[in-house]
Amino acid sequence: MKKVIVVVFLIFFGLPATAKIITGEVQYNVNGARQEVMSTEIPAFDRTKIKANIYDYGRAENLGSLLKGVTELKDRTLAYFSDGSYGVTYNDNPLDVFYYGNDGILTHNEVRDSVEYPYKSYKYTTGGKLVNMSLRVSEDETFIFEPDGKLIAHWLGACCYDEENNVIMRRKILK
Repeated sequence: MKKVIVVVFLIFFGLPATAKIITGEVQYNVNGARQEVMSTEIPAFDRTKIKANIYDYGRAENLGSLLKGVTELKDRTLAYFSDGSYGVTYNDNPLDVFYYGNDGILTHNEVRDSVEYPYKSYKYTTGGKLVNMSLRVSEDETFIFEPDGKLIAHWLGACCYDEENNVIMRRKILK
């Protein structure tokens, strides 16, 4: 019995103070991500959110901030895309992302099931058509599928891949 106590003591107190705890992440391949996204009931389209956000009344401030490279505002987070469109996520409703054209008119609404990784999201047109479904595995990895399950894109870091693992796009990640 004394040997067991000594061994336990050495294990717990013999570790250096800087020892790291090993943690695991959920990992997906394309088929696993597809199965995960398609196994969930798709959230219903909510027209009231579209009506309430059909125009971005903060457009001037949002575009001005984005031109300065500012994406975090007091009450919202912004994302800018190379085609001139942009996304807005309000802090009081982080499960919705509203996408606007450069003119400030709403083009899409994305509905997330969570803000903690991994989470799923569903992107709709303003008319209610489901455009794509995503599995956001981490800050650097996202799988995007058509409504029928066909892979549109697999973002991994700065590169975007198709189903044959060809790079189809690149992005610059600002941190």
